[in-house]
Amino acid sequence: MTLDPLEPPLLPPASPEDGAAFERLSLGVAARLSRYLQVLTQAKKMGKETISSQELSEYTHVNSTQIRRDLSGFGKFGKRGVGYNVESLVSQIRKILRTAGQHNIALFGAGHLGRAIAGSDIFIDHGFRVVAIFDVDPEKVGMAVGAERVRPLADLHAVVEEDDVVVGVLAVPTAAAQDLADDLVAAGVKIIFNYSEALLDVPSEVTVHTSSPAVDLLYALYFYLT
Repeated sequence: MTLDPLEPPLLPPASPEDGAAFERLSLGVAARLSRYLQVLTQAKKMGKETISSQELSEYTHVNSTQIRRDLSGFGKFGKRGVGYNVESLVSQIRKILRTAGQHNIALFGAGHLGRAIAGSDIFIDHGFRVVAIFDVDPEKVGMAVGAERVRPLADLHAVVEEDDVVVGVLAVPTAAAQDLADDLVAAGVKIIFNYSEALLDVPSEVTVHTSSPAVDLLYALYFYLT
């Protein structure tokens, strides 16, 4: 399955066995909840205790009525005239999206982009931890990147199994992306986050999210012009 370039990678929503009797979310609802979570996580880091649907709307470009409708489908989270408790809503949305806890990532590419990703808090803030970094360049293998050392691609299958890797992040040239995607599928990884321009061919049970700065800029430009 390939997601729209603007929509983030998601784990399956919570099941009744996880303590929350939520049906499987539509792609649109899941994408919007993820946007709300991104804003709420940053608001929490800034020390905000409450946030209104209007504030969420301004940061996400989602209509405030739609935000209230999305959230009301899972319970009563806010108070009229007060807004939503940021910490509580972060916790609830993570449960709905099944992103509570820690999920391990393997990162491919130790170039400028890969090192920037490894050094960023963007994944850590949402419970994702880079547990391994790979590169095919012998000169990069063994190099320290943050808390990890770059590994050879030959270690891929062992790392996926031993560290329970659920997401593979591709920060590699376009020409190398498909072969790496094939290796990840063979190793059992079900979610691929693709920073290259490659159109990846994967089995239907594997989710691919392609992130393109150019597409994101076009999206922003559309809202500016309209």
